[in-house]
Amino acid sequence: MRDEEIDDILKREGATPPDVDATVLDRIRGSIRTSMQPVRRLPPPIALAAGLVAICAAVALGGAARLGLAGVQHLSTLQRALIFPTLATLLWLAAVTYVAERIPGQRRRVAPGPLLAIGSLALIGVFGIMFQNYGADRFLKQGITCLNAGLLHAAPTALAIWFLLRRGFAVNPAASGLAAGTLAGLAGVLMLELHCANFEAPHVMLWHTAVLWVAGAVGAMIPYLLRKGR
Repeated sequence: MRDEEIDDILKREGATPPDVDATVLDRIRGSIRTSMQPVRRLPPPIALAAGLVAICAAVALGGAARLGLAGVQHLSTLQRALIFPTLATLLWLAAVTYVAERIPGQRRRVAPGPLLAIGSLALIGVFGIMFQNYGADRFLKQGITCLNAGLLHAAPTALAIWFLLRRGFAVNPAASGLAAGTLAGLAGVLMLELHCANFEAPHVMLWHTAVLWVAGAVGAMIPYLLRKGR
């Protein structure tokens, strides 16, 4: 059989559309009409970031009010003027980063990994400057208490910020989880600064900042664990 004959056979077969049951076609059209609905647009990125910061602040303030505001009451004016603006700046930066991770194509000012490193170093630096008491009374017991308290407030924060951006899409789930964990961890640190009256530098520098490290690491691992569990 020559090539020309094969071409003729293929052309004849391709020119005749196969018969499809009309009910099947109607079912396909109905499925497209019901499932292909336009998706409601997300709010502007700046509004989403503001909403994320508001959630973190609400959880931190609510938790500190419930446990007691001994920390902020005993801080000096200078300590308040440096610690809380630093936390506010980091919260905003983390919120913007998380929004960028959940909206494909959104410009990213800083990657989640460097964000966690910058945030940790900034907090350690500020705490080291502001707290001059280098005692370590009940270092482990009080440290674990603060770490647990911070993480207990970071967990509901993570759920709330995920719910706000649930209609987004993470191209890199690990990076998105790291950004979410960092943001939630900062909410836990903010709660501790409002509540904790232990101003020993080693305690604040290690245990308060550890909330940020642990929350970020857990956030980055969750997408991997969810994929592994499927």
